[in-house]
Amino acid sequence: MFPFLKHRSRSSVHGEDAPSSPESKVTVSKAEPEGACTTLTVWRKSLLVSCEGFTVIDSNGDLIYRVDNYARTRPGELILMDKDGNSLLLIQRTKKIALVNSWGIYEAKDTNGETKIPKCPIWYMRKNLKMNILSNKYDILAYVFSGSFDKKNSYIIKGSYKRKSCKIVHVPLNKTVVEIKRKEVRTKGVRFGSDVFDLVVNPGFDTGLAMALVLLLDQMFS
Repeated sequence: MFPFLKHRSRSSVHGEDAPSSPESKVTVSKAEPEGACTTLTVWRKSLLVSCEGFTVIDSNGDLIYRVDNYARTRPGELILMDKDGNSLLLIQRTKKIALVNSWGIYEAKDTNGETKIPKCPIWYMRKNLKMNILSNKYDILAYVFSGSFDKKNSYIIKGSYKRKSCKIVHVPLNKTVVEIKRKEVRTKGVRFGSDVFDLVVNPGFDTGLAMALVLLLDQMFS
């Protein structure tokens, strides 16, 4: 569907095996060979003319995920959909903590044309308010916790989203499970700006959750 955005990389992130994410069960991307990463191309653009959003494409150039924001503003709610427009994950800003940029990620289900949301999030993500803005070092951008606040399923996000250079690290094992990277240019005369980048996901980590975290980084740091 999008041959110009194909990506053929299959290497692992630092050659590490990523821990699984039992809290999130949304998996719609095609399976990769054992030990290989899934590399998705993220395009910060909706396919609908009247919307802002994201389009996510696999290594074959096929549409995998989409996000369409009809309001064309910074919303307090986002929905990650599959290629057919079915809701997968709903992302909402938490209302209880007004001074903290904190969001909940819910597993969404479409019923009779409406998106049903469980009472409890399966993941939380919170912006690091103590980030050193004046430093060039790769500081912690955000913290990610499972809905049950299990310390075995906690992550930190480090790097620079503006430069599209981030790592999502599993804290207990200190292992990188996801990387956000600038897209490589392999064709002469073709250049990608910061709105097109690669999302490299290690085996065992859910690609839907990885994309949800990208959406929240975009809310927090764009």
